[in-house]
Amino acid sequence: MTETPIELDKHRGMAAQKATDIRRILAEVEANAKLLRDRQGVVEIEILAAPAASWPEAVAKARYVLNLYSAGLAPTDTHHRDLVAAVLADLTRLSGEET
Repeated sequence: MTETPIELDKHRGMAAQKATDIRRILAEVEANAKLLRDRQGVVEIEILAAPAASWPEAVAKARYVLNLYSAGLAPTDTHHRDLVAAVLADLTRLSGEET
C-alpha cells in the first residue's frame, strides 16, 4: 500500500471527469440553495413575529417583501418592475439613505 492516495480522476476519460465535476458543482449549488432557503425562512419568521418598532424597521420589511415580489415577476412585466423600483427609490429617499 502506498502512503499517498491515488487520484482516480486522472485515470478517467475527459467526459467522465467533466461529468464528475458537474455533479460536484451541482451538489454544492443545491447545498447552498438549501442553506439560503433555511435562512430566508428564519428571516420571514422574525418579520412575522413582531411588528416594526420604528420606521427604519418598517422600511426594511417593506423592502424585503417588495424584493420577493419583484423576483417572482416575469422578465417581460416591466410595468410592475418599474413600480417596485419607484417605491424602493421612494423608501430610500424618504428614509434619508440616499448617497
